[in-house]
Amino acid sequence: MARKAARKRATPRKTPAAPPRGTSNRDKAIDALMALLTEHSFDRIGLAEVAGRAGIKLSDLRAEFGSTLAIFAAHIKDIDRAVLDGGDDDMTDEPPRERLFDVLMRRLEIMSPYKDAVRSMMRSARRHPGLAMALNAMAVRSQKWMLEAAGINASGPRGALRAQGGALMFARVVDAWLDGEDEEDSLDRAMAALNRGLASAERWDGFVGDLCSLPGCLIRRRPRRRRRYRDDEEAEAA
Repeated sequence: MARKAARKRATPRKTPAAPPRGTSNRDKAIDALMALLTEHSFDRIGLAEVAGRAGIKLSDLRAEFGSTLAIFAAHIKDIDRAVLDGGDDDMTDEPPRERLFDVLMRRLEIMSPYKDAVRSMMRSARRHPGLAMALNAMAVRSQKWMLEAAGINASGPRGALRAQGGALMFARVVDAWLDGEDEEDSLDRAMAALNRGLASAERWDGFVGDLCSLPGCLIRRRPRRRRRYRDDEEAEAA
């Protein structure tokens, strides 16, 4: 009997259905896709099926989106906006690492109603490299906003590296979050993974900063080498 109870506790709970986000065709389409992802893999979901689940005409869906991937990208954009809207002014004086920790944990909380859909999407990405690349591009774009929300510069080459590193790190955090036996365990696993990831990111960012300073040094030295070379030529000619 105890063994059965333990097995029952180890079974992941099904995430409650997310509340409707709005009544527009755009919102209905996104909600429909996220609901369908809890039942099917991404590659098996067609636009007609999305329109049917959303209760809208296929022509109305076409007016909003060009593909199912575009619908998912709109969902990611909505998550970004929700995270940015929920900023905490009390974190302003905290170190960058703590601010980013707060931002990314807030993102997980907002993603929570879509946990089963996220799990389905991650599985599909592992089977389809093209989808994985597309999702990575979305994740990098999102991480730029998350970095900026934490007061961390995401512009330029260094910002691009930060965003890509953040996307890879957050993917590992999401994996840990999905592995949880219940919501509390999921958050504990996610926080542990995020702490490890941020510690590694701090070291990596310092290394990248050192590398980014090298081209400037080389550029400053080149004119001096060229002037020396011209001086040598003039001395030989004399």
